[in-house]
Amino acid sequence: MAVVASPLQYGDPPHLGPFVLRARLWAGPAGLVYLGQAPDGRAVSVAVLTRGAALDPAARDRFVAAIREAASGRSVVRGWVARATRGRAALAADAPPVLGMNGGSAPWVATPYEPSRAGAERFLEPVLVRGMLIGERHGPDFAPYWVSDRVPALPGPPKPAPPPTEPRRSVILAGVVLTVLLVLTVVMAWLLLRAEGEAQTPRRPLPATVFVPTPPPVPGTPDPNRPTVSPSPSPSQSGTGTPGPREGDEDDGAPI
Repeated sequence: MAVVASPLQYGDPPHLGPFVLRARLWAGPAGLVYLGQAPDGRAVSVAVLTRGAALDPAARDRFVAAIREAASGRSVVRGWVARATRGRAALAADAPPVLGMNGGSAPWVATPYEPSRAGAERFLEPVLVRGMLIGERHGPDFAPYWVSDRVPALPGPPKPAPPPTEPRRSVILAGVVLTVLLVLTVVMAWLLLRAEGEAQTPRRPLPATVFVPTPPPVPGTPDPNRPTVSPSPSPSQSGTGTPGPREGDEDDGAPI
């Protein structure tokens, strides 16, 4: 099949899996083929179903089965589907090696790109079955209802990551901390209520005390009739160690 690369159009996916799409190689009623680049830099051929074919369970199953059969080295086209191909060789005999695939809601397949050899478009051949075999006779040709839909099937957005979960040890530790905080809160509340209750309890008043001040001492008036007694001087006050004459010695008139 001679293919000519053309630029990507609006609606073409920029990449499929790890393969970056560079150009469009071929577009058919069953799917589209792109020229892509693998992570290691080599050119690849990537085929993806159209949106209508991807929504048809039978067409999607034929595409995925062809890829899996070719990857395992077994014949893809069997039974009435093989006879409906009117003598064509089995795909598994000359199918290119499969480098990557996705069999989800928007299946695709990637094979090595060789300009002189058919690439991933070989897996689109069994998707579109023309004619219906009843015994050895073919019925009239028919076209699927989705044959006019040439929009590539794009994979849906990735599912959101599940919320992070804490290990069991962390959960138990958090529970213990919350329990301790709860107990401390209850104890503090009980102490506050107890303090308020004690503050509201009336106390008995103290007995009244009478303070009688003591009058200051009054100095007494000396009695004039009472003789005043002079203190006798001490030996240190007389100046010498010899006592002076007494009053009775002078009256005697004795010579000194």
